[in-house]
Amino acid sequence: MTKTELKSLLKELVSYSQETEWLEFKLNFHSNEEIGERISALANGACLSKKQYGFLIFGVEDKTHNIKGTTFKVKTATKGKEELVNSKTRPEN
Repeated sequence: MTKTELKSLLKELVSYSQETEWLEFKLNFHSNEEIGERISALANGACLSKKQYGFLIFGVEDKTHNIKGTTFKVKTATKGKEELVNSKTRPEN
């Protein structure tokens, strides 16, 4: 996915009137346990909602969906030796 495609997807997702079972916004990372629980819940929610993907988006306010940015460094986040970032969502350029 290119940066342009990611920006377009973000614009689409923040336009939703509220979070859903498969879409959640966070300003910053809290803990490994919390992120694991959220990713699991979003994956289950996406499956139940017949969505191809669930989204946990950092840097966006919950209530307003305003894009604020984040201090969370997703590229360096790991749990054990597992990377957090899925290669399908990593920008190509």
